[in-house]
Amino acid sequence: MIEALKSNEIAEKVGGRFKLTVLIQRRLVELLDGSRPLVDRNGRSDLEVVIEEIMQDKITLEWIEPMAAEELPPAPTRSQEALL
Repeated sequence: MIEALKSNEIAEKVGGRFKLTVLIQRRLVELLDGSRPLVDRNGRSDLEVVIEEIMQDKITLEWIEPMAAEELPPAPTRSQEALL
């Protein structure tokens, strides 16, 4: 098992285990799709590379706050829906 996952340090770094899981999954997909690692691979697996990127603060998870109702554009009217 990867040592960094045994402690809570990495989960606290990104804001909890759920956010950590999301960040790992999204970065693994990027690596599998051909993105270059941000740290030296040194024979490590993709998962180990992602963990090292997180530990070195090379990647983070950005949450976008939902817009308030008054900031949302108005709903389309019946005639506008026909155009869509």
